[in-house]
Amino acid sequence: MSFQFDPTRPIYLQIMEEVKKRSVRGQYVSGGQAPSVREMAGEMGVNPNTIARAYMELEREGFLFTKRGQGSFVTEAGDRIEAERRGLASAAMDRFVSEVRELEMNADQIRGLLDRLKEALV
Repeated sequence: MSFQFDPTRPIYLQIMEEVKKRSVRGQYVSGGQAPSVREMAGEMGVNPNTIARAYMELEREGFLFTKRGQGSFVTEAGDRIEAERRGLASAAMDRFVSEVRELEMNADQIRGLLDRLKEALV
């Protein structure tokens, strides 16, 4: 089964984001090996060159590193992964705020929505 991509955003950026999310969730452990380019391409249903580009960008950002002949590995810096968690959460919050603003809700409606959100997250 292939990954569901947003057609409005470049695929390699979405792959980068997914690798970061999986690392934040602990699916890919700090210092652990990331899936091979071919394995990830098969899982995501994309060309291996797209995965290679995403991995190259993640390496440029310092999120992945390569061991020659062994593959790509997730950064060993726990603070880097935690910073990514905060960044992903901040981006999600920005999208949420933008969507709610478009609905032109009043203060009481927003408070009610935030209460429901708090309950859903706890």
